[in-house]
Amino acid sequence: MTKSYDAVIIGGGHNGLVCGFYLARAGKKVRILERRDVIGGAAVTEEFHPGFRNSVASYTVSLLQPKVIADMKLPQRGYRAIERPVSNFLPLSDTQYLKAGGGLAKTQAEFARFSQKDADALPAYYDSLEAVADVLRGLALKAPPNVGDGLKSLIDAAKQGFGPARMPIERQRDLLDIFTKSARTFLDAWFESDPIKAVFGFDAVVGNWASPDTPGSAYVLLHHVFGEVNGNKGAWAHSVGGMGAITRYMAEACVEAGVEISLETPVTKVLVDGDRATAVRLESGEEIAGKAIVANVGPKLLYERMMDPADLPADFLRRMHSFKAGSGTFRMNVALSELPRFSALPEPGEHLSSGIIIAPTLDYMDRAFTDAKETGMSKDPIVEMLIPSTVDDTLAPEGQHVASLFCQQFAPQLPDGRSWDDEREMAADLIIDTVEKYAPGFKASVIARQLHSPLDLERKFGLVNGDIMHGNMSLDQLWSARPVLGNGAYRGPVKGLFMCGAGTHPGGGVTGAPGHNAAQEILASSSRIGKLLRKG
Repeated sequence: MTKSYDAVIIGGGHNGLVCGFYLARAGKKVRILERRDVIGGAAVTEEFHPGFRNSVASYTVSLLQPKVIADMKLPQRGYRAIERPVSNFLPLSDTQYLKAGGGLAKTQAEFARFSQKDADALPAYYDSLEAVADVLRGLALKAPPNVGDGLKSLIDAAKQGFGPARMPIERQRDLLDIFTKSARTFLDAWFESDPIKAVFGFDAVVGNWASPDTPGSAYVLLHHVFGEVNGNKGAWAHSVGGMGAITRYMAEACVEAGVEISLETPVTKVLVDGDRATAVRLESGEEIAGKAIVANVGPKLLYERMMDPADLPADFLRRMHSFKAGSGTFRMNVALSELPRFSALPEPGEHLSSGIIIAPTLDYMDRAFTDAKETGMSKDPIVEMLIPSTVDDTLAPEGQHVASLFCQQFAPQLPDGRSWDDEREMAADLIIDTVEKYAPGFKASVIARQLHSPLDLERKFGLVNGDIMHGNMSLDQLWSARPVLGNGAYRGPVKGLFMCGAGTHPGGGVTGAPGHNAAQEILASSSRIGKLLRKG
């Protein structure tokens, strides 16, 4: 006999857990089906060498919504985020470096070593970015207006357009710049120093298979700064216990609310009866029915691999085939016998607890992308290194450390029929050698390493083409058009099918926002007033 639930959620990543929590709290019978033997999706912590543990895919926290943190009572369960003393450290040469963060005055003093003009421009830049970021914060926990959704879409559009419309014209211009310009063009209007532009421009290529010269890349820059930690806007932090601690506490909240969580339960197909999604089929052959089928997997995986093409509208399917996914990311963890010593700043200090960025100029970042398009991987890759064990002694044996290496640009698909299975180790060596140039002795300190190429990220976490965002964060794939215009409010193209992952608004990162918003849409769709609004 087919088991039936109010909602069946495919995938136990953080957004699936958030969605399940809110649905269960509203009295719905919910089951989460997770393919792997651990809950958390890409936000998990693993021991990758005896005594050494670290976050595996997602690796730092800022974008997690305060409302989600409070509603799921994560701090009471043990959640703790330790803010970086400075945001970023850029080693530039054997003698030069740049640090950013730790307060306006501290950052201005650093910038003045490179350009007094840029130091003077910093307050206005921050004010501009913060004004636009506030608009995004205001939209993050709201479903975007769904085009073609009758009266409700008109009401939603009017409400959500009010915030930007009441901004001063100067801020509206900033908003337009952010959404349309390249990171380079945007930053050139503010700063003259190459290292200063690099420290901000790096955010534009994080998880983005693009150059800082790509139109729209300025938005990706902004997406990474609209978060907050412990009430401090724009801050970044380490989650004690790694990112897996967050999803473990979320799972506790779900279970308390009555959610049934099933591990090692891979879903192979969404079943459609007539014009409605009614159930899922497991790899075992078992079928599980739900009034709502909720996908916490990316749009490409859901619509191209888990559904019968005959069940989808032809135009929708054509557009989904052209939906862009692939973030150019290679993710490594390394176990270290000692802390790295950077030539420019060799002694231990606050810089080792920051985001250590090896990408000294925008030109460097552009070349990394160009190389990867031509050969499959950058000759000089972009590397961000975090050493969370400097603030969290639960991750490594005493006196030793773990480091996260988040690296760009590595082609989602290698050219000439080459496979990442054959070139994974070569790429890892290249990344280690890149760090070695700035921190001699780093290579010798590596005890063990855990490697995830774009192909590994797809196999392990279901991230198609290794895309950590579930789809590019380009203007044509944002807000009401994420993933497809007309299906931008967490609802699929067949009745009863919903989406709650990063392939929906507001996009990637450990935010919890898609899960939160999807739950509200699912609950509204089952109410009489919600149905009337949609009929218009």
